[in-house]
Amino acid sequence: MIALLLALSLCLEARAAGIGDVFHADKLAAMDAAISLAIADGRCPGGVLWLEHDGVAYHRAFGNRAVEPVREAMTEDTIFDAASLTKVIATTTAVMQLVERGRLSERRPRAAETVPHADGGASLNARASDFIPEFRGAGKEAITLRQLLTHTSGLRPDVPLTPAWSGEETGIALACAEPLPNPPGSAFRYSDINFIVLGEVVRRVSGQRLDDYCAAQIFAPLAMRDTGFKPRETSRVAPTERIGSEVLRGVVHDPTARRMDGVAGHAGLFTTAADLARFARMLLGGGAPVLQRETVALMTSVQTPAAITARRGLGWDIDSPYAGPRGQWFPLGSYGHTGWTGGSLWIDPVSRTFIIFLSNRNHPTEAGSVIALHRTLGTLAAEAVRGFDLKGAEVLAGIDVLAREKFATLRGLKIGLVTNHTGIDRERRPTIDLLHGAPGVTLAALFSPEHGIRGALDEKIADSRDERTGLPIHSLYGETRAPTDAQLAGLDALVFDIQDIGCRFYTYISTLGECIAATARAGKKFIVLDRPNPIGGARVEGPVLAAPRSFTAWHELPVRHGMTVGELAKMFAAERAPGVDLTVVACEGWTRGAWFDETRLPWVSPSPNMRSLTAATLYPGVGLLEFCNVSVGRGTERPFELLGAPYLDERALAAALGAAALPGMRFAPIRFTPAASTFAGEECRGVQMIVTDREAFSPLDLGIVLATVLHRGHPREVKIERLARLLAHPPTLAAVQAGKSLDEIKALWAAEREKFSSRREEYLIYR
Repeated sequence: MIALLLALSLCLEARAAGIGDVFHADKLAAMDAAISLAIADGRCPGGVLWLEHDGVAYHRAFGNRAVEPVREAMTEDTIFDAASLTKVIATTTAVMQLVERGRLSERRPRAAETVPHADGGASLNARASDFIPEFRGAGKEAITLRQLLTHTSGLRPDVPLTPAWSGEETGIALACAEPLPNPPGSAFRYSDINFIVLGEVVRRVSGQRLDDYCAAQIFAPLAMRDTGFKPRETSRVAPTERIGSEVLRGVVHDPTARRMDGVAGHAGLFTTAADLARFARMLLGGGAPVLQRETVALMTSVQTPAAITARRGLGWDIDSPYAGPRGQWFPLGSYGHTGWTGGSLWIDPVSRTFIIFLSNRNHPTEAGSVIALHRTLGTLAAEAVRGFDLKGAEVLAGIDVLAREKFATLRGLKIGLVTNHTGIDRERRPTIDLLHGAPGVTLAALFSPEHGIRGALDEKIADSRDERTGLPIHSLYGETRAPTDAQLAGLDALVFDIQDIGCRFYTYISTLGECIAATARAGKKFIVLDRPNPIGGARVEGPVLAAPRSFTAWHELPVRHGMTVGELAKMFAAERAPGVDLTVVACEGWTRGAWFDETRLPWVSPSPNMRSLTAATLYPGVGLLEFCNVSVGRGTERPFELLGAPYLDERALAAALGAAALPGMRFAPIRFTPAASTFAGEECRGVQMIVTDREAFSPLDLGIVLATVLHRGHPREVKIERLARLLAHPPTLAAVQAGKSLDEIKALWAAEREKFSSRREEYLIYR
């Protein structure tokens, strides 16, 4: 009833304010109800919500800003302790301004000199010790500015608070004296020390303390009049925790920042929702007048190494354990941050939407929590925007991301490209052409997998030359399956851009593995331009390889592995080629449960017989029977959707398969004559396999049922022993030959499949 009344009230307000054309009133009402419930449950005393899409905003205040020592109603202009939002609003922005101005490069200009943004962020590879000489010892001299910004420095979360100390200089001295438990760049570890050090870098390079620098260079240009450190006027400030008899108000809550006189790179900023909205609009508008457009793109794109699961920008969360405000529907490519005191900011540049929620959840005690509320609001915010379905937001493949970032990852490199006709961007422009014309990139050679550079051949491939670019094409499906040392000589890196289909025996991933191993031996870089798994990445099915490795069984994977080529590259690198210099340019906007037709990417048949997403969906099961003396539809218009042989009875086969009652599947009797491949020119009697519910359907269940039914009915004609070639799991073959049930056969895989699911977890990029 409360939600209904809120919805009716909001409909009237929306009509009056003109926001009804932009937001769904029922979703706004649900956001209001969620905040009101959190207040009623004691998770926070109050808060301010600000949701904005393309310049149209919905905002309001809820509850109280103070309950002790006296109760005060929340107002929209309440000033909040921003806590860790300081890291991105103040410190990261200040650092990136200094990058733009050339102040963090090897040659540091005078304060008045401005250098155009031209290094693509290369100066972020400068070491913090270059600017703070005493930041040394225990390996800290190797820590870069980029590692500090991405929380990959290896430093601990915070400096010690005991014995008692005070003073900004003491805080910096403690940070400089820190031990280094982990090597820089080896792991993600959220650390306030990173930003304490960065704040000091700003001071030493600019000559101004962080609060003074930000006031002049960030807040004043953006008219953020209520934003700053150490607020003088406290009547509008939301108090935080009660410590002893004192309620903190206008004094930073973070104990380390409080000891540093209220000014630190990790905490200390105070702000309002309206001021944060100005800052978010600056980022969506390309940065002016504070940052350049290229800087915003760099700052808010993934900057963590491929081996690190947490996806971080420079300062910003993109997809990490701390990315709660993203909710369920804001796509990858969106970014944001949270604060300990209960604030959050999340921005989606694709839909030009951002959500702000500021609260003082730790007033009067630390008992409050708004983590779940942040996620709820993020989900509702994405659902509230009219005319923009964030659930189906466009996906960018790795080549699209690379091109958007002006090929920064490849600049200065002489590269070879492993690709075929599937290597295209959203506009169907070939990756070959894009890299051949990319500024600062030298494309020197092409490498082609099975089916050739144009994906049209079903035979061994010879070396050749690309007619359009004149570049040599080295075949990786001829005399050799891996680049030779001679072919790699003179190259700095090998780049891989091929669309896989999510099945262990589809050989593009074998080519991927061979190339990783070859570059590891040659000491070259290996760069993967990632693409979605077209049949989704949420499910793992079938037995894990338990036979000798081969080109159709290159690594210990289940038949349906649920990984992208970028994720597989991380696994192959770690398990088969440790030490290889690997970079994955990740997709943006793809989530594990998404199928290819939900990405809005153009479909290109990955190989001559993989002509549709339906064929790819069926392939991990139907493809298992390729060599068993049955036609799997090759040489017809519907490869892998048909199965038959001249010796079968189509009606009996359809009835036997239907009796298995496989979820999401039905069978229709059919006769067909393949023009090529097995039984070419002969009439085959069999079934058409129709997927009625792909979420419920299991291709591996289908494959095993096909094998058992065919073997039971035609043990002589069906060469079931040949199932071993692609199945690569002797216990399963033995169980099929023994007539075991589907459940009994699947039980053979259960433990190893679960073990694999755990094993793959550290290599996953997408959630």
